[in-house]
Amino acid sequence: MITKVLKYTVLSLGLTFVLTSCDDLLEPALENQKDLEALEKEALSVQRLVLNGYAALPNYYDNSDYATDDAVTNQKSDAYIKIATGGWTADNGTLSVWPGSYAAIQYVNLFMQVREGQRYVKNETTNALLSRRLLGEAYGLRGIHLYFLLRNHAGLVNDQLLGVQLFDEALDINSDFNVSRATFAECVNKALADFDEAVKYLPFDYNDIKDDSEVPAKFRDITTDANIYNLVMGNDARQLVNTQIIESFRSRLLLLAASPAFLNSGWDKAADAAATVIDELGGVSALPADGLTYYDGNNVADATLAEGANPKEILWRGNKESNSTTQESNNYPPSLFGNGMMNPTQNLVDAFPAANGFPISDSRSGYDASNPYVNRDPRLDTYIIHDGSTAGVNNSVIRTGSQSGSDDGIDKVESKSTRTGYYMKKRLRMNVNCNPSSTSGQTHITPRVRLTEIFLSAYDIIKAIRQRAGITDTQYLDECAADKDKMRQLIRNERRLELCFESFRFWDLRRWKADLNETAKGLDVNEDLSGITYTPLSVEVRAYQSYQNYGPIPQSEVLKYNNLSQNNGWK
Repeated sequence: MITKVLKYTVLSLGLTFVLTSCDDLLEPALENQKDLEALEKEALSVQRLVLNGYAALPNYYDNSDYATDDAVTNQKSDAYIKIATGGWTADNGTLSVWPGSYAAIQYVNLFMQVREGQRYVKNETTNALLSRRLLGEAYGLRGIHLYFLLRNHAGLVNDQLLGVQLFDEALDINSDFNVSRATFAECVNKALADFDEAVKYLPFDYNDIKDDSEVPAKFRDITTDANIYNLVMGNDARQLVNTQIIESFRSRLLLLAASPAFLNSGWDKAADAAATVIDELGGVSALPADGLTYYDGNNVADATLAEGANPKEILWRGNKESNSTTQESNNYPPSLFGNGMMNPTQNLVDAFPAANGFPISDSRSGYDASNPYVNRDPRLDTYIIHDGSTAGVNNSVIRTGSQSGSDDGIDKVESKSTRTGYYMKKRLRMNVNCNPSSTSGQTHITPRVRLTEIFLSAYDIIKAIRQRAGITDTQYLDECAADKDKMRQLIRNERRLELCFESFRFWDLRRWKADLNETAKGLDVNEDLSGITYTPLSVEVRAYQSYQNYGPIPQSEVLKYNNLSQNNGWK
């Protein structure tokens, strides 16, 4: 698809442009295509080129957790089961961002080519400010899409670490598509350079100001008028790329680059990028107390989201979904009229420490295998439904045992019941009713960047995150702080817990060069007259190959272009 999108260098004005992610970009009908000369004459079309860069952003919840040690799915035909159990090939496009991200890069490159002299609005000053913002967005989006391309497609070719193809200019039918991949380091530097350019033109955040004196210094060469500034950089621009978003992606990119699977150096740069955002927001105290449940309660109240605002925990998000039941219909247990798709593993449950902060494998934790859910990190009950949990609008008790007699029991109802003995609770609002006779939805938002993700980097911040979760004992944390390796493992585990079911684990395991083949486990909890029994389960055996620390280049692209090399092992 990418060659078709790049070939025409056009835009369909019949498309609806929204700032939410989509699975793909549609090739416009020929009669809707505009040639370059026509495009240059229509400022609205030029502006919409940038909006196309947003439309191609990957989904935040891609459910790749199904293919990790954190979860499985009960949907037997799901593509992630095939990926996790030995069927991942270069022809499998489930995890590919190649078509969408290269299409987005083509759009913003085309914008940069035709942006000079465009008149988007009549007022010259407003037009100049808008032109600057659009240029910043374009640079930022190009860097963001390059990050996703590297995360999903960079890898080893023989002994060389390669990134992806780099295109700085819009391509047309006469362009050379048969371009070799740049090195990984070259691609990282290119994305960082785009981020540097973006922050020159963008505010830290988009907010209305009250007085002319509040116009930021970087824009005062264009205007000192608060009204004009608000038209372009005010509340109406929220959810567009801004500096804090750029710095967040800079942190992501540098974290990827510093990882063992890639350059294995530069952790300090990644931490510095995160600190830029954290310091600007007010330091450790900026961590919101209700950030654990960013998907629920006041975080998604209409008053909180007025004028496109974000709750404190969310730095960037997609559009608000009103009166929605989608997440709950997909993931509630069947007794709550859900399809129970995301089944957390025992592996993940065991990663939650005891209430005193010690891992449950540590004798000081006080963990009792005969009461495994007692005296545990409160996040366990917040994020996961286990046997005996309550859930839904009526606080119904959920029984997950295979002998419980409930449809919520392990493997009771195909494609609805859990395979592991657990259901996901995170991402779900317990005041949603999926009963077909009395359905009632609630407001939902999907993040693109969470503040907690950026915070997961240092002792003081990990301490604040654990205290927010209810772990006030710092003894284990203090032990880890004195040992670099233990601290690294603690931070990785905190990342696993705080970001579970948010599509990070799949990529984290690979960049860490961690064990990909940990069997997904479950626990069958049943009770009879003799007491409660806990039966461990082996649910899904993983079958990854060592070369699958890196994703493939789409094989269809490799077959077209002999200069486009495939990562080791893929075919």
